[in-house]
Amino acid sequence: MEIPVKMAGGRAVEATVGGHTVRADQPVASGGGGTAPSSSDLFLASIAMCCAYYILDFCLERKIPTEGIGILMTTHKNESTKLLDLIELEIALSPKFPEKYDKAIVRAAELCWVKKNIQNPPRFETYTVR
Repeated sequence: MEIPVKMAGGRAVEATVGGHTVRADQPVASGGGGTAPSSSDLFLASIAMCCAYYILDFCLERKIPTEGIGILMTTHKNESTKLLDLIELEIALSPKFPEKYDKAIVRAAELCWVKKNIQNPPRFETYTVR
């Protein structure tokens, strides 16, 4: 997969992914315009949304209503390295959600492709061309 990215003015950038344009900007406090989420925020959102997709798929396959189901992702940063130490994913279930599936819904969320790639990181090669 190729994802072209262009500079979009100020500190904003735009990526084209699957025919869609995704915009990222830095917060005003970091010199950006605050016109879009930062690339770091988009990265974190992709983890939560990926887990939500697997939860949604789990429910749809079993005809379990999804109303009232949600995820709250909380990140914990190491103050000395500024990197994340912990990402918590709390799955809120509706009272109607069948209790027998509580552990299974966690396993479904853990199938998230984005999360698996963080746990088993790819190699990175960065270079220039003209």
